[in-house]
Amino acid sequence: MASSSIIKTIPLMAIPNFNVCHKLELLKEEGKSGDPKHQEGEGEGEGEEEEVQSYEFQEMLESLPKERGWRTRYLYLFQGFWCQSKEIQAIMSFQKHFKSLQNDVVLATIPKSGTTWLKALTFTVLNRHRFDPVSSTTDHPLLTSNPHDLVPFFEYKLYENGDVPDLSGLASPRTFATHVPFGSLKDSIEEPGVKVVYFCRNPFDTFISSWHYINNIKSEAVSPVSLEEGFDLYCRGVIGFGPFWEHMLGYWKESLRTPEKVLFLRYEDLKQDMESNLKKLASFLDVPFTEEEDQKGVVHSISDLCSFENLKKLEVNKSSKSIKNFENRHLFRKGEVSDWVNYLSPPQAERLSALVDDKLGGYGLTFRYN
Repeated sequence: MASSSIIKTIPLMAIPNFNVCHKLELLKEEGKSGDPKHQEGEGEGEGEEEEVQSYEFQEMLESLPKERGWRTRYLYLFQGFWCQSKEIQAIMSFQKHFKSLQNDVVLATIPKSGTTWLKALTFTVLNRHRFDPVSSTTDHPLLTSNPHDLVPFFEYKLYENGDVPDLSGLASPRTFATHVPFGSLKDSIEEPGVKVVYFCRNPFDTFISSWHYINNIKSEAVSPVSLEEGFDLYCRGVIGFGPFWEHMLGYWKESLRTPEKVLFLRYEDLKQDMESNLKKLASFLDVPFTEEEDQKGVVHSISDLCSFENLKKLEVNKSSKSIKNFENRHLFRKGEVSDWVNYLSPPQAERLSALVDDKLGGYGLTFRYN
């Protein structure tokens, strides 16, 4: 364990909501603790929709357009994107109560585009002076904690069910995650110095990963989504936090407008060249790698520690549950680029390709598919 002087010099993000004591002790700022009454939140896909708590909320919900849900009965069109009723509750609470601080870091993704990987990488980069990724010891948090335990979602952990967490015990830089589109996030992160990292995966693989994941964790009360039905919904934009093109474009445009605030990373780029992209991430977060760290092999060690293969084989990611009732093993399927070719027919690939060209082609946002 690092000395107290190091902890004060390089404080670590803390989460006040762990129901495992050693995780809270590991992550809290020295001398502070979070609100113990707030329990671990719902996961990225709770099996059944929760009963609405107020007449006003239910009335608002019934006024929204709705479509067949992937893992719950309905998805609702809220603030221009599709989400579940529980997510709407959480997002409304977040938008009303969250106050950003100068050094906050927010990791943004559309579901199944590398969120777990991005959390692991960012946590390790930010906290490498406290938890040495080069060391052969076995006390690194990633070896015993899922990345979702180390970087909490706004909508699934902190503000779930409309809760209002006490964030006063969090050390700087506070690190959070969200699937919320930029248009619904921007007013909450206006504080100068807030950093947003957006991780984008090509729409073809994102769809296949989403389809597999949702059918693995959906409620038994909801019928499976066939590949054909899911593909049609996806192409119409009816996917959690979609349309996917609006989600991607929101962060892409902001990264061009304010590159000091929003960093846009591509999943495929990291798969091809991890080390240069890790250096880009570290520099953006104002914790660049030193020449000494380069020589020591820190960047390479972080790449290995956070690799899909390494995370997947860890016991905590085989059977434990970091997102409500869903086993962590469902978060790790293949992690490959171009797995979509094993599932989509030529007409489906042609339809999605034309959609991507139509919606994104004019903005300079391109993808690597193999």
